[in-house]
Amino acid sequence: MSNTWNERLALYNKLVALCPEIERKGQTMPYTSANGYMFSLLNKAGEIGIRLSKEAQEKFMKDHDTTIYKSYGAVMRGYVLIPENLLAENLKLVAATLEEGFQHVLSLPPNPTTKKK
Repeated sequence: MSNTWNERLALYNKLVALCPEIERKGQTMPYTSANGYMFSLLNKAGEIGIRLSKEAQEKFMKDHDTTIYKSYGAVMRGYVLIPENLLAENLKLVAATLEEGFQHVLSLPPNPTTKKK
């Protein structure tokens, strides 16, 4: 599945739109966040990563033959790389995973380094 970045951005927007309570943020680096924590990200390479609990990460990586997520050369601790085949074939499953990431960050104590607007 070879996509341009703009095509992948459209797919990311579609994914986030499947979860009405989640708002896409960021102009140049699209992401989602809640409770002071980012929980999904579209990087410059057009890859989507979702933050999950440690147990959910391990299960997702095993079930979908994927790995940890990297963005701009850095390992994003707590994030899994969403495989190309899931993006192409099962966006509803990816949306459920995004929702799981949302619920995970809501379960964390509020991030004290993030100021509320």
